[in-house]
Amino acid sequence: MELLIIVLNKVELLNDLLSALVEVGITKATILESEGLGQHLAYEVPLFAGLRKLVGETRTNNKTIFALIEEHKLFDELHELLKKSEIDFLKDGTGVFLTVPVNQAIKSKNSS
Repeated sequence: MELLIIVLNKVELLNDLLSALVEVGITKATILESEGLGQHLAYEVPLFAGLRKLVGETRTNNKTIFALIEEHKLFDELHELLKKSEIDFLKDGTGVFLTVPVNQAIKSKNSS
């Protein structure tokens, strides 16, 4: 079992990403509003206000998606489908797409 983590900076791609998740069989996930550390520091911590020039004057949020997947092949299938949909995490600013091993999980059958 693995935890799929996707941090999507280009939130305009969210619907296409969610469609791809469902298409490969990942139907239970948690989606959170999130922001990067640089964004938070630049806008919430006065000491770091100078970072606004680096992160941009417009405050941006991203989406973070968590999903437990039983087999790593789902990650590979999702990656291929995303490439076909022109959602490329190798392009600057798209986000991060990864899995981490999960040794144990306690959840009900209907948990997201």
